[in-house]
Amino acid sequence: MKKNKIFIACDSNNVGQVKEIIKKTKNSKLKIGYKFGLEFLNSKGGRKFVSNLKGKITFGDYKLSDIPNTCVSTIKAVRDLKFNYITIHINSGFEALKAAKAIAGKTKIVGVSVLTSLDDTSLREIGYNGKVKKIVLQQAKLANKAKLDAIVCSPMEVNIVKKVFKKEIITPGIRFSSKVNDQKRTLTPKQAYKNGSDWLVIGRPITKGNIKNNLQYLINHLK
Repeated sequence: MKKNKIFIACDSNNVGQVKEIIKKTKNSKLKIGYKFGLEFLNSKGGRKFVSNLKGKITFGDYKLSDIPNTCVSTIKAVRDLKFNYITIHINSGFEALKAAKAIAGKTKIVGVSVLTSLDDTSLREIGYNGKVKKIVLQQAKLANKAKLDAIVCSPMEVNIVKKVFKKEIITPGIRFSSKVNDQKRTLTPKQAYKNGSDWLVIGRPITKGNIKNNLQYLINHLK
């Protein structure tokens, strides 16, 4: 039976807390990877912890957004961590995406589209004229052109992304209830999978509170 795939977001600056998250999310019903963002990777001991982590699917959520040379140099600088996935903002441009993919080796390069904390109003404030879905569609086309291995988008855009991007689709913005925190484009896990997500990224709904109970709630929700 095919297992649902989840990246647990290890959003902490405390190595002990991350160890606890990994320990308490071991199970046989889900395929689980671990996402490490800038908070943990820049914390004391964070990089060392990841370098010593064995036998796990790892996701380096650097969200690179820079000129091609800097993106390439950064990927080379963390090559020793042997991440399975590394993120780069699609708005870095085609040349940066292409350059990152060219030197990534076995690491999958993941293009990040419009962040799930933004909506149409937020984009207008930044200076974009288009709506979220139109921009995400264009970004997916660019990710496909650059031959990226995966794309990050909200679960609400999976249907349109799948029309132009045929590789892995990773979706944050997953919530079990109406409590969305700082997110603006969210769906439940079941809705996201129904739309066609390959991987879900889930942090606080699992890692805040009783981790084992929260994970079991997710498993029950997906039945």
